[in-house]
Amino acid sequence: MPGVPLHVIQRGNNRGLCFHADTDRQLYIRCLIDASVRHQCAIHAYVLMPNHVHLLVTPAAVGGVAAMMQDVGRRYVRLFNRSHERTGTLWEGRYKSSLIDTYTYLLTCHRYIELNPVRARLAEHPLDYPWSSHAHYALGIHNPLIRRHAMFDQLADHESARRSIFLAQFRSTMQVEDIERIRVAANRGWALGSERFLDEIAVVVGRSARPPKRGRPYKADYCPGPAGQQSEMFI
Repeated sequence: MPGVPLHVIQRGNNRGLCFHADTDRQLYIRCLIDASVRHQCAIHAYVLMPNHVHLLVTPAAVGGVAAMMQDVGRRYVRLFNRSHERTGTLWEGRYKSSLIDTYTYLLTCHRYIELNPVRARLAEHPLDYPWSSHAHYALGIHNPLIRRHAMFDQLADHESARRSIFLAQFRSTMQVEDIERIRVAANRGWALGSERFLDEIAVVVGRSARPPKRGRPYKADYCPGPAGQQSEMFI
């Protein structure tokens, strides 16, 4: 939907690696920059995990995100396969996504994305992981992929104050309920936001945008981590 942020997750086929080296990640980012400009998609936040990608993106036109992801997938896979002397698919089917209510979940989803490496135990702090949008917001390091959402600029009148407010969100852990809500919404294709937002989305798309009230509870596909804990590298 034009103007509505979308949380996008794309996974490697069969949970396999989609990046083998930093050169792969650099290539993916170049492909994403070109495709986002070509299809008028503003990317606000991202993280490149070993076997999946998270994006927070707002399209300017209907079908913009789908066209962008198809464009990136086609170009990146061709070059990736050539570089690593492999053939066949790289991605696990179509990407997963959920519409995000700007006023209630945009910054929370942004935080969720940039904290992925910490939850997966790949870094102690988001700044320790170079393949995300975090340094752009936390340190002001220019990132040609990022187009900031207006919500970030509205945090404060001055850039230094915006960064301070933004970084304050990362001094505490996210609520488990928020993590599960974001994760499940993306995997099931549900919209994420206030009741009013969900009602508005349902009218536009012609179907319910919220989880069903009855039925078996959703069970995430977890991969056990060290000491029986749950690793999020594969989620």
